Amino acid sequence: MAKEFRFALTDEEQGFLRDLVRLSIASRLNPASEPGEPPEPPSPTLRERLGAFVTLKLGGSLRGCIGNVRGTGELYRTVWDMARSAAFEDPRFPPLTPGEFEAVEYEISVLGPIESCPDSALVEVGRHGLIMSRDGRSGLLLPQVPVEWGWDRETFLAQTCVKAGLPRDAWREPATTILWFEAVIF
Repeated sequence: MAKEFRFALTDEEQGFLRDLVRLSIASRLNPASEPGEPPEPPSPTLRERLGAFVTLKLGGSLRGCIGNVRGTGELYRTVWDMARSAAFEDPRFPPLTPGEFEAVEYEISVLGPIESCPDSALVEVGRHGLIMSRDGRSGLLLPQVPVEWGWDRETFLAQTCVKAGLPRDAWREPATTILWFEAVIF
């Protein structure tokens, strides 16, 4: 069983990352008026190498969601980059417009270590995020997704397979790899 992901951000650190999302998107919408690089973080915690996702919503509906699963860069830079990617590079949506910018809501998910799930019966809705993969296909769902949709554990497993382009019951097959992770979401 994976260790519980223990990572805490202060209110100041969360506020900095929230502001960073808005600043990153604004600087892309109007490059002349905003900085092209993120400001320095207020603490060493935000320099840790952790994966992160930025989710954008308009009127409660998904408007973009992009992330870096593994911590390949400093957290604050990852959030800066993922904010821009979610706003302008999510292939499911056209680029965010200046008119949408004022109304967009956003959520940041900081990912803990990704590990092999030893038993699908141990997956907890609301605690674990999942990655399903097989035959070169993979799909990821963040821990908050099954909660938002009211899914039980088996539906969550099935929907992660669907996201990967696999049959709904592929999670039951030994050839399918199930990875899990926890996240700090705000």
